[in-house]
Amino acid sequence: MSNVKIVIAGPRGNMGKEAVKMVEATDSFELVAVVDSKHDQMRLSEIGEFAGVDVPVYTDMEQCFSEHEPDVLIDLTAPAFGRKHMELAFAHGVRPVVGTTGFTESDITSLRAIAEEKQLGAIIAPNFAIGAILMMKFAKMAAYYLPDVEIIERHHDRKLDAPSGTAVKTAELIKEVRRQKQQGHPEEHEDLAGARGADYDGMKIHSVRLPGLVAHQEVIFGGEGQTLTIRHDSLNRASFMPGVKLAVETVLQLDTLVYGLEHIIE
Repeated sequence: MSNVKIVIAGPRGNMGKEAVKMVEATDSFELVAVVDSKHDQMRLSEIGEFAGVDVPVYTDMEQCFSEHEPDVLIDLTAPAFGRKHMELAFAHGVRPVVGTTGFTESDITSLRAIAEEKQLGAIIAPNFAIGAILMMKFAKMAAYYLPDVEIIERHHDRKLDAPSGTAVKTAELIKEVRRQKQQGHPEEHEDLAGARGADYDGMKIHSVRLPGLVAHQEVIFGGEGQTLTIRHDSLNRASFMPGVKLAVETVLQLDTLVYGLEHIIE
């Protein structure tokens, strides 16, 4: 079987750099090109720490797809570009694995329709860390028995969106099994707007942004005389790469869009 031909969008980001290393280190993967916001017509080996990775750099994704016909796009760019890049990938018969967040339910529905029409697999993952996926699964299990819950997510101060995609996905999974309720005192009020965090179906989500953090989340449940905390910490971006590798291997077997790695981890 021939190697999986891969294009990475966003190679200079923290996640992108780790993805380049992972693809280069995987015998069955072949990095054929990268898409970047600048450095067009250069070789990746000419940029910073990528010595020895001799693949072309494109600013035009459509041109990249036309010239290299990859099997998979790994997109680790920004929320503003995720949907556009997926649509371009589908148009060229490329299966996208996307780590950007900010997709709405409407986005996911329409992108899934395109994937199924073209019989192409696609994966959008708010978090690629296997431990984070297990955290979400465990939180869903706990919420059936302990419906009072709050989520605290902590990320580096360069993250653009809040709350994180992981926090939202966790809340969505909890909502599937939790009886809806408004938490806290029925007459509580905020003396400072936002003090109680964002509200999702009666659950509170709190976002922390500080230098020194990578990606961390606590799901805290409260019950009569007890609390339960489920916590995951990513201490570096290498923690996400086993999940990216799994997503690339799995997306080749799909003919629809999957939102969240929990659907492909048994």
